[in-house]
Amino acid sequence: MTYPDQPPKVAPAVVTAPRVRAIPVPRGRLAWVTGTFSVLLLSVSTVFWCLLLFPVALLKLLLPFAAVRRRIDPLLNAIATAWVSCNAGWFARIQRTPWDVQGHAGLRYADWYLVNCNHQSWVDIFVLQQSLNRRIPLLKFFLKQQLIYVPVIGLAWWALDFPFMKRHGKAALRRNPALGREDQAAARRACAKFSLVPTSVMVFAEGTRFTAAKRDAQGSPYRHLLKPRAGGLAVALNAMGARFRSMIDATIAYPDGIPSFWDMACGRAGSVVVRMRQLPVPPEFCDADYTGDKAFRTEFHHWLAKQWQAKDDEIERLTAGRAG
Repeated sequence: MTYPDQPPKVAPAVVTAPRVRAIPVPRGRLAWVTGTFSVLLLSVSTVFWCLLLFPVALLKLLLPFAAVRRRIDPLLNAIATAWVSCNAGWFARIQRTPWDVQGHAGLRYADWYLVNCNHQSWVDIFVLQQSLNRRIPLLKFFLKQQLIYVPVIGLAWWALDFPFMKRHGKAALRRNPALGREDQAAARRACAKFSLVPTSVMVFAEGTRFTAAKRDAQGSPYRHLLKPRAGGLAVALNAMGARFRSMIDATIAYPDGIPSFWDMACGRAGSVVVRMRQLPVPPEFCDADYTGDKAFRTEFHHWLAKQWQAKDDEIERLTAGRAG
Protein backbone atom coordinates (compact mmCIF):
# COMPACT_ATOMS: atom_id res chain seq x y z
CA MET A 1 0.00 0.00 0.00
CA THR A 2 1.11 3.52 -0.68
CA TYR A 3 -0.16 6.67 1.01
CA PRO A 4 0.33 10.37 0.27
CA ASP A 5 2.92 11.80 2.63
CA GLN A 6 1.78 15.38 2.22
CA PRO A 7 -1.58 17.07 1.48
CA PRO A 8 -1.88 19.48 -1.44
CA LYS A 9 0.10 22.62 -0.72
CA VAL A 10 -1.93 25.69 0.13
CA ALA A 11 -0.91 29.10 1.32
CA PRO A 12 -0.72 29.00 5.13
CA ALA A 13 -3.20 31.06 7.09
CA VAL A 14 -1.69 33.09 9.89
CA VAL A 15 -4.03 33.62 12.82
CA THR A 16 -3.20 34.87 16.28
CA ALA A 17 -5.17 34.68 19.48
CA PRO A 18 -8.54 36.48 19.60
CA ARG A 19 -8.15 40.22 19.13
CA VAL A 20 -8.90 41.51 22.57
CA ARG A 21 -7.30 44.29 24.52
CA ALA A 22 -4.59 42.70 26.67
CA ILE A 23 -4.33 43.76 30.28
CA PRO A 24 -0.96 44.44 31.90
CA VAL A 25 0.54 41.15 33.07
CA PRO A 26 1.62 41.58 36.70
CA ARG A 27 4.82 40.17 38.14
CA GLY A 28 5.83 38.84 41.53
CA ARG A 29 3.03 38.71 44.07
CA LEU A 30 0.57 40.30 41.68
CA ALA A 31 1.19 37.44 39.26
CA TRP A 32 0.16 35.05 42.03
CA VAL A 33 -3.02 37.09 42.55
CA THR A 34 -3.74 36.92 38.79
CA GLY A 35 -3.24 33.16 38.82
CA THR A 36 -5.54 32.71 41.80
CA PHE A 37 -8.21 34.87 40.18
CA SER A 38 -7.87 32.91 36.91
CA VAL A 39 -8.37 29.59 38.67
CA LEU A 40 -11.35 31.00 40.56
CA LEU A 41 -12.85 32.37 37.35
CA LEU A 42 -12.34 29.04 35.59
CA SER A 43 -14.01 27.21 38.48
CA VAL A 44 -17.03 29.54 38.58
CA SER A 45 -17.39 29.35 34.78
CA THR A 46 -17.22 25.55 34.89
CA VAL A 47 -19.91 25.28 37.57
CA PHE A 48 -22.17 27.78 35.76
CA TRP A 49 -22.05 26.00 32.40
CA CYS A 50 -22.33 22.56 34.01
CA LEU A 51 -25.55 23.65 35.74
CA LEU A 52 -26.93 24.22 32.24
CA LEU A 53 -25.38 21.04 30.87
CA PHE A 54 -26.53 18.47 33.40
CA PRO A 55 -30.34 18.81 33.00
CA VAL A 56 -29.97 18.36 29.23
CA ALA A 57 -27.68 15.36 29.78
CA LEU A 58 -30.25 13.83 32.15
CA LEU A 59 -32.88 14.10 29.43
CA LYS A 60 -30.55 12.27 27.04
CA LEU A 61 -29.99 9.56 29.67
CA LEU A 62 -33.73 9.06 30.12
CA LEU A 63 -34.38 8.95 26.35
CA PRO A 64 -31.45 6.95 24.89
CA PHE A 65 -32.66 6.93 21.29
CA ALA A 66 -30.69 7.95 18.21
CA ALA A 67 -33.36 10.42 17.10
CA VAL A 68 -33.24 12.11 20.52
CA ARG A 69 -29.44 12.20 20.53
CA ARG A 70 -29.36 13.94 17.14
CA ARG A 71 -31.32 16.81 18.68
CA ILE A 72 -29.81 16.90 22.17
CA ASP A 73 -26.11 16.35 21.39
CA PRO A 74 -25.79 19.61 19.39
CA LEU A 75 -27.27 21.50 22.37
CA LEU A 76 -24.83 19.84 24.78
CA ASN A 77 -21.94 20.64 22.45
CA ALA A 78 -23.10 24.26 22.14
CA ILE A 79 -23.10 24.64 25.93
CA ALA A 80 -19.58 23.18 26.15
CA THR A 81 -18.41 25.42 23.28
CA ALA A 82 -19.68 28.48 25.16
CA TRP A 83 -17.70 27.31 28.22
CA VAL A 84 -14.55 27.00 26.07
CA SER A 85 -15.15 30.49 24.64
CA CYS A 86 -15.35 32.00 28.13
CA ASN A 87 -12.07 30.39 29.13
CA ALA A 88 -10.33 31.38 25.90
CA GLY A 89 -11.48 34.99 26.21
CA TRP A 90 -9.94 35.44 29.65
CA PHE A 91 -6.70 33.55 29.05
CA ALA A 92 -6.15 35.51 25.81
CA ARG A 93 -6.43 38.80 27.71
CA ILE A 94 -3.73 38.01 30.24
CA GLN A 95 -1.06 36.58 27.90
CA ARG A 96 1.78 38.97 27.13
CA THR A 97 2.59 37.38 23.73
CA PRO A 98 -0.12 36.68 21.09
CA TRP A 99 -0.18 33.05 20.02
CA ASP A 100 1.10 32.19 16.54
CA VAL A 101 -1.39 29.80 14.91
CA GLN A 102 -1.12 28.72 11.29
CA GLY A 103 -2.72 26.16 9.03
CA HIS A 104 -6.40 26.03 9.96
CA ALA A 105 -7.81 27.59 6.80
CA GLY A 106 -10.64 25.69 5.16
CA LEU A 107 -11.95 23.98 8.28
CA ARG A 108 -15.70 23.49 8.63
CA TYR A 109 -17.71 23.59 11.85
CA ALA A 110 -20.38 21.22 10.54
CA ASP A 111 -18.11 18.27 9.77
CA TRP A 112 -16.12 15.45 11.38
CA TYR A 113 -12.37 15.61 12.11
CA LEU A 114 -9.70 13.48 13.73
CA VAL A 115 -7.13 15.68 15.50
CA ASN A 116 -3.71 14.22 16.35
CA CYS A 117 -1.30 16.32 18.42
CA ASN A 118 1.88 16.09 20.49
CA HIS A 119 1.45 16.43 24.25
CA GLN A 120 3.69 18.40 26.62
CA SER A 121 1.48 20.11 29.21
CA TRP A 122 -2.09 20.60 30.38
CA VAL A 123 -1.77 23.89 28.51
CA ASP A 124 -1.95 21.92 25.25
CA ILE A 125 -5.68 21.33 25.74
CA PHE A 126 -6.40 25.05 26.24
CA VAL A 127 -4.21 25.90 23.24
CA LEU A 128 -6.08 23.48 20.98
CA GLN A 129 -9.46 24.57 22.27
CA GLN A 130 -8.67 28.23 21.70
CA SER A 131 -7.09 27.63 18.28
CA LEU A 132 -9.93 25.46 16.95
CA ASN A 133 -12.95 26.73 18.90
CA ARG A 134 -15.92 27.31 16.55
CA ARG A 135 -13.75 26.37 13.57
CA ILE A 136 -14.47 22.66 14.00
CA PRO A 137 -16.89 20.85 16.35
CA LEU A 138 -16.10 20.54 20.05
CA LEU A 139 -12.94 18.53 20.69
CA LYS A 140 -13.61 15.21 22.43
CA PHE A 141 -10.62 13.24 23.62
CA PHE A 142 -9.80 9.93 25.26
CA LEU A 143 -9.47 10.15 29.04
CA LYS A 144 -8.11 7.93 31.77
CA GLN A 145 -10.90 6.07 33.56
CA GLN A 146 -9.97 7.66 36.92
CA LEU A 147 -10.78 11.16 35.62
CA ILE A 148 -14.51 10.44 35.68
CA TYR A 149 -14.29 10.99 39.47
CA VAL A 150 -13.00 14.57 39.16
CA PRO A 151 -15.67 16.76 40.82
CA VAL A 152 -18.12 18.41 38.41
CA ILE A 153 -15.92 18.27 35.30
CA GLY A 154 -15.71 14.45 35.35
CA LEU A 155 -19.50 14.27 35.18
CA ALA A 156 -19.47 16.87 32.39
CA TRP A 157 -17.02 14.77 30.36
CA TRP A 158 -19.31 11.79 30.83
CA ALA A 159 -22.37 13.81 29.75
CA LEU A 160 -20.52 14.90 26.60
CA ASP A 161 -19.61 11.28 25.75
CA PHE A 162 -15.86 11.66 26.20
CA PRO A 163 -14.44 8.09 26.03
CA PHE A 164 -12.97 6.84 29.32
CA MET A 165 -10.17 4.29 28.88
CA LYS A 166 -8.47 2.10 31.49
CA ARG A 167 -5.12 2.19 29.63
CA HIS A 168 -3.57 -0.95 30.97
CA GLY A 169 0.21 -1.24 31.14
CA LYS A 170 2.18 -3.47 28.78
CA ALA A 171 2.80 -6.07 31.50
CA ALA A 172 -0.93 -6.37 32.25
CA LEU A 173 -1.74 -6.65 28.55
CA ARG A 174 0.80 -9.44 28.11
CA ARG A 175 -0.78 -11.35 31.00
CA ASN A 176 -4.32 -10.73 29.74
CA PRO A 177 -4.66 -9.57 26.09
CA ALA A 178 -8.43 -9.30 26.57
CA LEU A 179 -7.87 -6.07 28.53
CA GLY A 180 -6.74 -4.31 25.35
CA ARG A 181 -9.85 -5.43 23.52
CA GLU A 182 -11.99 -3.93 26.30
CA ASP A 183 -10.50 -0.47 25.68
CA GLN A 184 -10.90 -0.89 21.93
CA ALA A 185 -14.55 -1.83 22.41
CA ALA A 186 -15.07 1.26 24.61
CA ALA A 187 -13.48 3.45 21.92
CA ARG A 188 -15.70 1.96 19.24
CA ARG A 189 -18.83 2.55 21.33
CA ALA A 190 -17.85 6.20 21.79
CA CYS A 191 -17.10 6.63 18.10
CA ALA A 192 -20.47 5.12 17.22
CA LYS A 193 -22.12 7.91 19.25
CA PHE A 194 -19.89 10.52 17.60
CA SER A 195 -21.10 9.45 14.15
CA LEU A 196 -24.58 10.85 14.84
CA VAL A 197 -23.60 14.54 14.87
CA PRO A 198 -20.46 16.42 13.65
CA THR A 199 -17.65 15.74 16.12
CA SER A 200 -13.91 16.27 16.46
CA VAL A 201 -12.09 13.29 17.99
CA MET A 202 -8.88 14.39 19.72
CA VAL A 203 -5.96 11.99 20.18
CA PHE A 204 -2.67 12.54 22.00
CA ALA A 205 -0.88 9.63 20.35
CA GLU A 206 1.98 9.72 22.87
CA GLY A 207 -0.49 8.73 25.58
CA THR A 208 1.19 10.90 28.22
CA ARG A 209 2.96 14.25 28.54
CA PHE A 210 6.45 14.50 27.09
CA THR A 211 9.47 14.86 29.33
CA ALA A 212 13.13 14.29 28.49
CA ALA A 213 13.27 11.60 31.20
CA LYS A 214 10.36 9.67 29.64
CA ARG A 215 11.91 10.04 26.19
CA ASP A 216 15.22 8.60 27.37
CA ALA A 217 13.56 5.81 29.38
CA GLN A 218 11.65 4.50 26.37
CA GLY A 219 14.50 5.05 23.91
CA SER A 220 12.45 7.36 21.72
CA PRO A 221 14.19 8.16 18.41
CA TYR A 222 12.74 11.69 18.49
CA ARG A 223 14.17 14.84 20.06
CA HIS A 224 10.92 16.42 21.21
CA LEU A 225 8.44 13.53 21.19
CA LEU A 226 7.71 10.20 22.80
CA LYS A 227 7.01 7.17 20.65
CA PRO A 228 3.40 7.35 19.42
CA ARG A 229 0.90 4.73 20.51
CA ALA A 230 -0.96 3.77 17.38
CA GLY A 231 -3.85 1.78 18.91
CA GLY A 232 -6.25 4.59 19.82
CA LEU A 233 -5.68 6.38 16.52
CA ALA A 234 -6.21 3.17 14.54
CA VAL A 235 -9.42 2.33 16.40
CA ALA A 236 -10.84 5.81 15.76
CA LEU A 237 -10.00 5.54 12.06
CA ASN A 238 -11.48 2.05 11.86
CA ALA A 239 -14.69 3.08 13.63
CA MET A 240 -15.26 6.47 11.97
CA GLY A 241 -12.73 6.83 9.15
CA ALA A 242 -15.34 7.23 6.44
CA ARG A 243 -16.93 10.08 8.42
CA PHE A 244 -13.77 12.13 8.92
CA ARG A 245 -13.30 14.98 6.46
CA SER A 246 -9.56 14.82 7.21
CA MET A 247 -7.03 14.27 9.96
CA ILE A 248 -5.72 17.52 11.43
CA ASP A 249 -2.07 16.96 12.30
CA ALA A 250 -1.42 19.61 14.97
CA THR A 251 2.01 20.50 16.33
CA ILE A 252 2.42 22.69 19.42
CA ALA A 253 5.77 24.24 20.34
CA TYR A 254 6.74 26.46 23.26
CA PRO A 255 9.93 28.30 22.20
CA ASP A 256 10.30 29.95 25.65
CA GLY A 257 9.94 26.64 27.50
CA ILE A 258 6.99 24.37 28.27
CA PRO A 259 4.56 26.26 30.55
CA SER A 260 2.49 24.73 33.31
CA PHE A 261 -1.20 25.49 33.75
CA TRP A 262 -0.24 27.82 36.61
CA ASP A 263 2.10 29.71 34.28
CA MET A 264 -0.76 30.27 31.85
CA ALA A 265 -3.14 31.27 34.65
CA CYS A 266 -0.63 33.91 35.74
CA GLY A 267 -0.20 35.20 32.17
CA ARG A 268 3.28 33.71 31.81
CA ALA A 269 2.74 31.10 29.09
CA GLY A 270 5.33 32.80 26.87
CA SER A 271 5.47 32.13 23.14
CA VAL A 272 2.98 29.56 21.89
CA VAL A 273 3.30 28.33 18.30
CA VAL A 274 0.78 26.04 16.61
CA ARG A 275 1.15 24.52 13.16
CA MET A 276 -1.61 22.47 11.57
CA ARG A 277 -2.00 20.58 8.33
CA GLN A 278 -4.92 18.57 7.02
CA LEU A 279 -4.02 15.05 5.93
CA PRO A 280 -6.33 12.80 3.92
CA VAL A 281 -7.47 9.64 5.68
CA PRO A 282 -6.31 6.65 3.59
CA PRO A 283 -9.46 4.68 2.69
CA GLU A 284 -7.71 1.40 3.54
CA PHE A 285 -7.44 2.49 7.16
CA CYS A 286 -11.22 2.62 7.55
CA ASP A 287 -11.72 -1.11 7.08
CA ALA A 288 -8.49 -2.75 8.26
CA ASP A 289 -8.23 -4.74 11.48
CA TYR A 290 -5.42 -3.21 13.55
CA THR A 291 -5.60 -5.90 16.23
CA GLY A 292 -5.75 -8.97 14.01
CA ASP A 293 -3.84 -7.93 10.88
CA LYS A 294 -0.10 -7.85 11.56
CA ALA A 295 0.76 -6.60 8.05
CA PHE A 296 -1.62 -3.67 8.42
CA ARG A 297 -0.21 -2.89 11.87
CA THR A 298 3.24 -2.62 10.33
CA GLU A 299 1.96 -0.36 7.55
CA PHE A 300 0.09 1.83 10.02
CA HIS A 301 3.14 2.23 12.27
CA HIS A 302 5.21 3.20 9.22
CA TRP A 303 2.62 5.80 8.18
CA LEU A 304 2.41 7.26 11.69
CA ALA A 305 6.20 7.28 12.08
CA LYS A 306 6.47 9.51 9.00
CA GLN A 307 4.02 11.98 10.53
CA TRP A 308 5.89 11.87 13.83
CA GLN A 309 9.28 12.50 12.24
CA ALA A 310 7.86 15.50 10.38
CA LYS A 311 6.38 16.77 13.66
CA ASP A 312 9.71 16.36 15.48
CA ASP A 313 11.51 18.29 12.73
CA GLU A 314 8.87 21.03 12.89
CA ILE A 315 9.31 21.46 16.65
CA GLU A 316 13.09 21.60 16.19
CA ARG A 317 12.71 24.41 13.65
CA LEU A 318 10.23 26.33 15.79
CA THR A 319 12.35 26.13 18.93
CA ALA A 320 15.82 26.48 17.38
CA GLY A 321 17.99 28.88 19.38
CA ARG A 322 15.33 29.33 22.07
CA ALA A 323 14.85 28.02 25.59
CA GLY A 324 13.29 24.58 26.06
